[in-house]
Amino acid sequence: MKRYLALGTLLLMLVGLASAADPFWKKDKDDTGKLVTGRVTDRQDNPLPNAVVYLANTRNRAVKTFIVSNDGVYRFPALSPNIDYDIYAVYNGKKSDNTTDSQFDTRATVTINLKIDTR
Repeated sequence: MKRYLALGTLLLMLVGLASAADPFWKKDKDDTGKLVTGRVTDRQDNPLPNAVVYLANTRNRAVKTFIVSNDGVYRFPALSPNIDYDIYAVYNGKKSDNTTDSQFDTRATVTINLKIDTR
């Protein structure tokens, strides 16, 4: 009888632990990270296809790059929300201004449009 009581108690404890834990397939909004997106254009708002956008992690200086599409759009998904990122674009040797995505900007999606003076 004691054996069944101990087994029943163990089973109840396991069920309690399993119900308290989130399932691995359930994604919380904060688990997906931050998305930084935008367009690279010239001063007249024309897209600059094949411009390269640089995103630098300010803590470890790791750099990610993205070659923009024909419509000038870039995107960096799944970024850590607890890190600042420096962002700029280069097109035919010309560079946009540096912009910073701050860790204090708590939006899940941040849009940063970059302009390059191509003249």
